[in-house]
Amino acid sequence: MMVASPYPNYRASGLPWVPRLPEGWQVLRNGRLFGQRVETGFPDLPILEVSLRTGVRVRDMDNLKRKQVMSQKEKYKRAAKGDIAYNMMRMWQGAVGPAPVDGLVSPAYVVVKPYDEANSSYYSYLFRTAAYMQEVSKFSRGIVADRNRLYWESFKQMPSLVPPRPEQDQIVAYLRAQDAHIARFIRAKRELIQLLTEQKLAIIDRAVTRGLDPNVRLKPSGIDWLGEVPEHWEVLPLRRILRVKSGDMIHASEETEEGFPIYGGNGPRGYTNKVNCHGPMLLIGRVGAKCGCIHRVEGNFWASEHALRVIPLRKFDLEFFEHLLRWVDFNRFAIRTAQPLINSTIVREQICAVPPVSEQVAIRKWITNECKPLDDAIARTEEEIKLIREYRDRLIADVVTGQVDVRGWQPGPEDVVDDALLSALGDENEDVTEEEDGDGED
Repeated sequence: MMVASPYPNYRASGLPWVPRLPEGWQVLRNGRLFGQRVETGFPDLPILEVSLRTGVRVRDMDNLKRKQVMSQKEKYKRAAKGDIAYNMMRMWQGAVGPAPVDGLVSPAYVVVKPYDEANSSYYSYLFRTAAYMQEVSKFSRGIVADRNRLYWESFKQMPSLVPPRPEQDQIVAYLRAQDAHIARFIRAKRELIQLLTEQKLAIIDRAVTRGLDPNVRLKPSGIDWLGEVPEHWEVLPLRRILRVKSGDMIHASEETEEGFPIYGGNGPRGYTNKVNCHGPMLLIGRVGAKCGCIHRVEGNFWASEHALRVIPLRKFDLEFFEHLLRWVDFNRFAIRTAQPLINSTIVREQICAVPPVSEQVAIRKWITNECKPLDDAIARTEEEIKLIREYRDRLIADVVTGQVDVRGWQPGPEDVVDDALLSALGDENEDVTEEEDGDGED
């Protein structure tokens, strides 16, 4: 990796969010760099979606429910390969990027085609910097702040930095190479987390199915995959112990930048000023590839229709049941004829072996002590991922605004970019900017 150094000469930019620019860089309005593309009637093209961290990608259409939602593809807008697409309501969060292939985006998106002097990948990096996203908020319009949209008419008036085209290309090549290094780091850390998590699950598995006494008398559970369980434990369906109720739909206009957390199918996904749940409470993810995931939530929060709320019918230790439900792994029972999902019936009818409450507490405490070194190692690894992400954000901001000069950089043998590898830059519970599917059943 090269040693960072500034450009030799700078000039005042006239922009508050980047006070100085390298000599030779310009400031132009986006209307000088991009033209709007509004083309419909291409139903055979693949659907594209915009994620908040990794930009535009091809949507996986192998599940039926997505296809049902996309029944009027002829109304979707065409984005040619290299065009930039952005979500009008969420560009301020980074919902923008270049199309990797010719594809279709929602009619609510804006598609812009770059002119010759604009490298769409350079501008995707620029548009996703914190400083530029603040400018997006200033140029967005709406009745209330939470419903502001960045229309084409406003986008084309926004000023952007314009390095000479060869410098744009060099910046993109440099940042993609650095992204590849960072993606390898993140992938290795995630593999470590997966290994540590497997070690935790092995500890938990034995405790929640056999207890702590190695000499306890056992009895057949009557369930093949459960096997024998302690003789004094109850074997019963979960409906005898708890109720399961779906959360409530929340509109995008009710989401805020801070406030009470919103929990969806994969965990926290934003904030709102509204509350429909009071913790501590267990939630089960209802929809998506990771449906069945378990979250224990403290304090006040909003559970969306993509989460199932666990409501006790009798006393039990909440943290023990968090371990028990996670061990059950409801994802393996998911309905997969549509987008993977579980419903309340799947949860309620699940057979489990349940110890007395006092034993639940003892098992929970033992698990906590045994897993603490592993939990600490996982937390340290997650912090390392967070720090490398922060480093990446700072590096991108410095390079695309000309605070660091990369014109002399040349790729080395280690600077190999694999587009598949770059997907590791995204969050494992990554948010896409489409409305979540779901019918609020249960």
